[in-house]
Amino acid sequence: MLLLGGRFELASAIQPNFEPASVTQPNAELEIQKLTTCYALGTDAIGRGNLQEGKNIYRDCFTQDARITAIFPDGASEVRIGTDAWADFVYSVFQGNGYQATQHLIGTINISVQANRAKMSSYLHATHKRSETSIDVANGTYEDEVILNRNGRWKISNRTLTLIDFLNLSSPTTPTARTTPVELRLPHMQQ
Repeated sequence: MLLLGGRFELASAIQPNFEPASVTQPNAELEIQKLTTCYALGTDAIGRGNLQEGKNIYRDCFTQDARITAIFPDGASEVRIGTDAWADFVYSVFQGNGYQATQHLIGTINISVQANRAKMSSYLHATHKRSETSIDVANGTYEDEVILNRNGRWKISNRTLTLIDFLNLSSPTTPTARTTPVELRLPHMQQ
């Protein structure tokens, strides 16, 4: 950090190459960031079994003809064009795996705006509940192409999810294991 003219500035050697939001779109980065949250909310609606709610939410996040791709850890991939097709795919995966609920957490969001286009990347940590004692956890990265439409709204036109892992975590299924509270032990700190 450098003090320049009474302002603190990050040194360019450590500052990532980000473009500032356009003067004509001062809230562009915030509006673009909301799109990845929008997607998570739509996906979690589908995870609760509410396909129509998920489709309605997705329509707020994506262009009508958005290309959405998932690349799995084994190299397999799925591509769908349009939010309804993607929502149907997500629903079939969730139902096929018996998920009761999901929670998609998004973080480390980077946005670069160039006029009426932007690129956004974000990290994913998602929990998929199978039962009271079993969850699947996925981690990955979203890479998005975002456009400003004729109505002045930002929408994702292309999204690629690259999963780095997909793990099942399970607890013992004995009655004792489910009813015994877990005690968090902290080390005794000397003062």
